[in-house]
Amino acid sequence: MTRDLLRFATAGSVDDGKSTLVGRLLYDTKSVLADQIEAVQRASVDKGLATPDLSLLVDGLRAEREQGITIDVAYRYFSTPRREFVLADTPGHVQYTRNTVTGASTAELAVLLVDARNGIVAQTRRHAAVLALLRVPRLVLAINKIDLVDHDEAVLTAIGKDFAGLARSLGFSEDAVVTIPVSALAGDNVVERSARTPWYEGPTLLGHLESVPVVGPEVRAPFRMPVQYVIRPRREELHDYRGYAGQVASGTVAPGDEVVVLPGGRRTTVASVETADGPLQSAGAGRSVTVLLADDIDISRGDLLAAADDPPRVTDQLDSTLCWLAEKPLRPGARLLLKHGTRTTQVMVGAVTERLDTETLRFGPSPEQLQINDIAHVALRTADPLPVDEYADIRATGSFLLIDPPTGTTLGAGLVGLPLADALS
Repeated sequence: MTRDLLRFATAGSVDDGKSTLVGRLLYDTKSVLADQIEAVQRASVDKGLATPDLSLLVDGLRAEREQGITIDVAYRYFSTPRREFVLADTPGHVQYTRNTVTGASTAELAVLLVDARNGIVAQTRRHAAVLALLRVPRLVLAINKIDLVDHDEAVLTAIGKDFAGLARSLGFSEDAVVTIPVSALAGDNVVERSARTPWYEGPTLLGHLESVPVVGPEVRAPFRMPVQYVIRPRREELHDYRGYAGQVASGTVAPGDEVVVLPGGRRTTVASVETADGPLQSAGAGRSVTVLLADDIDISRGDLLAAADDPPRVTDQLDSTLCWLAEKPLRPGARLLLKHGTRTTQVMVGAVTERLDTETLRFGPSPEQLQINDIAHVALRTADPLPVDEYADIRATGSFLLIDPPTGTTLGAGLVGLPLADALS
């Protein structure tokens, strides 16, 4: 049997201990090679530390080590006997908010750290708003450095109550948020339960990560699969073979299902669903497959196969929520490229109506142009019609990238619709 996969991200303020926590997870799950541990031990001795600085297992860039802060998203892969993990450690500094968006965009869970001495601070609220905006379905509030407050139960209770109100205001349900007191430095409640917190009866952080359900909303959503490649074998005996390869973005697909090809609108049925290991009875979200159709239809890369009884809308007008990632500001009237699924088309930027104030967590009047890290409501018009869903319904077909035509540089990450517009207005 194969182990399932959990994608999760960490977030929190500078110096809250995210990189140390990630390093502790890797170290205590024996997911670090011996030579890496030796390198960390040598570097820690050079810094005059008595114990290994586990944050060095994550902060790999030289600039990060010198500054003592994370400045880029660090992806780490590890596993336990119960589950495999893809972890994105995101920066805590406000100027790297865009990196938090990148790291959390595919996460099924986020671990949000706070310093037990400081509680909920402004950057905690910013990160929580970004996680809610990106529809990350589950949160873990990890109250770190509990050893510095004498493992006081009252501290956990007060911070947890404070955060619960914030989470509710952002649309998180009560059962979607779990609070865990930890010490990343000492290892309390990270992988092993701590004897210093006898009043805490919940799971360790790793225990929660291993047991939390990973079936996301994409599994229950209608079928969507962007066509990545059209397969036409050269062997003569397979001259009639025409398969459409891609990754199932949401829902499931099975032989006999009626599908619609968008943006064209032609309908047909699925003849078979295949992989390199043979045909499947069905394939769900996240599975890469080749779909064969009953009818010969003109389909190419960039088209979308979708459930015929619940298709996305096809439009060239997008009301979007955009996170601007580039140093160069965005002005209305700009002509860029938009990548949606496997299709890339030209796009013109329209009005920028509202911008998120990261201090008050409210959308308000927008300036004439967007600066790096700004999150705003932006109207877009594409050269070609696109089959899109609301991001709040299906993340894969409700998201897109804006690209600089001359250089191919990613300029912005966008969500179709206005998530959190009601909660934060």
